[in-house]
Amino acid sequence: MADKGAVVITGASTGIGEACALQLDKLGYRVFAGIRKAADGESLRRRASARLVPVRLDISDETEIAHAARTVTEALGGAGLAGLVNNAGIVVSGMLEFLPLDALRRQLEVNVIGQIAVTQAFLPSLRKARGRIVNIGSLSGLISSPFTGAYCASKFALEALTDALRQELRPWKIHVSIVEPGFIHTPILTKSLSAADALRAQLPTEALQLYGNSMRVVRDSIERESAKAAPTEVVAKAVVHALTARRPRTRYVVGAHSGLAIRLGRALPDRWRDAMIARHLGLK
Repeated sequence: MADKGAVVITGASTGIGEACALQLDKLGYRVFAGIRKAADGESLRRRASARLVPVRLDISDETEIAHAARTVTEALGGAGLAGLVNNAGIVVSGMLEFLPLDALRRQLEVNVIGQIAVTQAFLPSLRKARGRIVNIGSLSGLISSPFTGAYCASKFALEALTDALRQELRPWKIHVSIVEPGFIHTPILTKSLSAADALRAQLPTEALQLYGNSMRVVRDSIERESAKAAPTEVVAKAVVHALTARRPRTRYVVGAHSGLAIRLGRALPDRWRDAMIARHLGLK
């Protein structure tokens, strides 16, 4: 086992999770990388050291979570876990008036319930080593925007859960941090746009008449922002600090202009903020 200890990362197949897994492996950690497809695990293996171990882990599947926890516990023997990075998540977009409730449930099941389910499963191992928990939130967990209400709700919830968990685990000195990225260049952006297109194709005529033009404008805005998105490495850097610093921060705002957006969002009256977001997105 590496001297640095062991870390579990969910959603390590691509994007932020992949960047964190490779960076922590490079730093000498024994990384248990949560993946959903065997091919993704093999891809990670080829780019990492022998310390990295792919583990099948769908965070919406209780059976897989329990199996992953047993696998990691057995591999560690009597040692504990140095860190857990809750990164896995999905994006459900669409206007709330016509959003299928099953889609909303799926959003909350993965981005909220799944995070707690994984944390519960690994906390005994974390407590053994006084390990740390890092949740990957979002700028959308601090500022809501139109047509991403379900996703924003899930990330707002993760902010609250992180704060509560940090306080509850304080007696054991288990640090809990949340990383709040803005636009980051990851496959989830492309997937979310594709999912939005699929949802739009299923909308009733009334929905398209009411929201069709606004949805197109917002989609174009997201594509423009995606072209300027920050690399995943900036998030990985924040995760490393949260896991290794003597005094880790409770929150890490990541991405160009994210800090400014948060300060403006908090300082402005609600309707001013609404107008600012609408203007930024190109809405009337």
